[in-house]
Amino acid sequence: MGKELKTNAMRFLDKSKIEYTVQTYECDEFIDGIHTAEKLGQPLDETFKTLVAQGKSGSYYCFLIPVALELDMKKAAKSVGEKSVELIHVKDITKITGYVRGGCTPIGMKKQFMTVVHESAAELPMFFISGGRIGTQIHLSPQELVKAIRGKFEDIIMQ
Repeated sequence: MGKELKTNAMRFLDKSKIEYTVQTYECDEFIDGIHTAEKLGQPLDETFKTLVAQGKSGSYYCFLIPVALELDMKKAAKSVGEKSVELIHVKDITKITGYVRGGCTPIGMKKQFMTVVHESAAELPMFFISGGRIGTQIHLSPQELVKAIRGKFEDIIMQ
């Protein structure tokens, strides 16, 4: 059996001594988070997607929300102290984060951006996030993740 290829996200978690498990699935190209969760049998409310936005100030931010929900741009902007935020264009994801669409995760990016995780994750013992490449999911404690990346929990979804 070949050695598992570690992503930057996994190396960060190892270095931070955060326990996690990895789930992989066959996938040659991007599929959305809902289909990924269904393919792996993961509950939608425990499977989070990573969205990257740029604030009016020019700073970048990560927002983690359940895969089936939508980011409330006003709440997101307020959570990071910006007047407004806009999601970055798909073509810019790799340049800004170092990850590809469908493999973007808030850990192990080129630069650590301020990260806000939807408050529902604070109640979960474990959740699923992208593992840093298409076809890889990481299952870990939201509290440990937020502590390690100095993020925070807030209400950032549309009602």
